[in-house]
Amino acid sequence: MRKKRLTIASAAAMAILAAACGGAKQEGAQEYDPSDVTKEKLELVFFSNSQDSVESFDERFGNAIRKKFPNFTITYLQRNQTNTFQNLLAAGQPIDIYWDSVGYFVGGIQESGLQYDMTELIQKHQIDLNRFDENDINAMRQMSGGKLYGLPVVTNTLSFFYNKDIFDKFGVTYPKDGMMWDEALELNKKLTRFDGQVQYMGLAVSYGHIIRLNPLSLPLVDPATNKIAVNDDRWKMIYTNVFVRPAEAPGYREEVLKRNVYPQTSEFVKTKNLAMYGFLTSLVFTQDVSALNWDMIAFPKFKEAPELGPQNYPTYFAVTSISKHKEAAMEVIKFLTSDENQMELSKLGNMPVVKNEAIRNAFGQETRHANKNLKSVYYHQSSPIMPKTIYDDVVFSIYGKYYRDLAAGKIDINTAFRNMEEEGNKKIEELKEKLKQ
Repeated sequence: MRKKRLTIASAAAMAILAAACGGAKQEGAQEYDPSDVTKEKLELVFFSNSQDSVESFDERFGNAIRKKFPNFTITYLQRNQTNTFQNLLAAGQPIDIYWDSVGYFVGGIQESGLQYDMTELIQKHQIDLNRFDENDINAMRQMSGGKLYGLPVVTNTLSFFYNKDIFDKFGVTYPKDGMMWDEALELNKKLTRFDGQVQYMGLAVSYGHIIRLNPLSLPLVDPATNKIAVNDDRWKMIYTNVFVRPAEAPGYREEVLKRNVYPQTSEFVKTKNLAMYGFLTSLVFTQDVSALNWDMIAFPKFKEAPELGPQNYPTYFAVTSISKHKEAAMEVIKFLTSDENQMELSKLGNMPVVKNEAIRNAFGQETRHANKNLKSVYYHQSSPIMPKTIYDDVVFSIYGKYYRDLAAGKIDINTAFRNMEEEGNKKIEELKEKLKQ
């Protein structure tokens, strides 16, 4: 199957389209009776490149779908070495709904050529797009060249978690919502200490997520030129603040060099020698943090973007072009985005995609973390989701190649960025040639 390149819609075109398609009921939309579809006995097959387990899929989505549509057989094919998207398609496996996070959506369904414009289905099923966070809808329009290849069902963002025991140990006041990055760096200095044969480090950020969810909405690839977008002083500012400056605290760089490891989830959750950690909000709902004395705040703001928090990181569900059950698939997606289901998802610690305040306020309230500062996830205004291209996946590893060496002082930032630019553009050219075949 020939892969298709992504067309980028202009900002003006997106604005016009958003205005035209935002309402629940479009003029001329035909009447539709859902009972005609939901009474049918049929199978809907789901696939995602996320490699999410069957148990995780069922817990978040599958069980609720089966309860709502007892006549439908819901099958989720988990990706593994055998069940790759291309292998399944080559074998003729029907796939009705593709779902994935915004970071991988383009490189999944669109690279495989199975994208389907759901605009008419959305109008026919009277789905009100104004209920959704506009950043999520605008991002899908950008990825779809002005169309709608999917709808968001759950989302995520960057949060800042902290280990209260380390703060207590060194007599440091807990951080608060609204903290600036320079303040976080001052805390890093106070908390990076060697004590009791343990090297404590003040802060670290998940390198993959600060790249994908950066609050300046910087793209990985320039959609106008299809060149890696790393040659930008704002990217250097982020890398300097997140990877270089924290390591300047005495003992931090030495620990990175000694262990050849930049602190991440294991250091925060398991060895507990990391005081503050920037990671996806879902961290505490997907990891066992029962032995950790923690809380959370909104991700600290950069002075270069003092009014904006990190981007949203939505997961989209899409009807595929090869589905023989498009109406039934749309019924399922309509249910997943309904207030009824969004409320249940929110209560269980899945960030909702609708703007309904009651649903947002219910976030995590039926979990063991209900007493934590969960409301911090809505403290900031989210920055727009950065433009996506079909080349993002191949350059993403380049953005993450030198962060550890920067923290360790093995390479200077200018050299790292020159290497990233050269290596990233080479990867893009290789994919261009592949897409021509």
